[in-house]
Amino acid sequence: MADKLKFMLALLLLAAGVTGFYLLREQPMILRVLSVFAGLGAGVAVAWFTAPGRRFFEFAQEAVVETKKVVWPSRKETMQTTGIVFAFVLAMAIVLWMTDKGLEWVLYDLVLGWKKS
Repeated sequence: MADKLKFMLALLLLAAGVTGFYLLREQPMILRVLSVFAGLGAGVAVAWFTAPGRRFFEFAQEAVVETKKVVWPSRKETMQTTGIVFAFVLAMAIVLWMTDKGLEWVLYDLVLGWKKS
């Protein structure tokens, strides 16, 4: 129950920071943005002390460790894959355009007889 109350307090602090952004509309933008960051920081600080918050931060740390284990593609592999994706997108665009024009011709010219002038 205590964790739920802490989590609700964290959400309220975040909401207070966002509300402060709108209540401070006459103030300089830096103060408005700082109010959002203050609410976010206070909410994260409170959430840190809940059991789900601690589990989330442990999960995030493990995710960073796993990301470091990934074998990332080389620049050449990345460029080749990007080129293949662009070629496929271009081919699909042409196929879809031809299908659209074909259906337009069948429906408007043959079925409905609305020949374009």
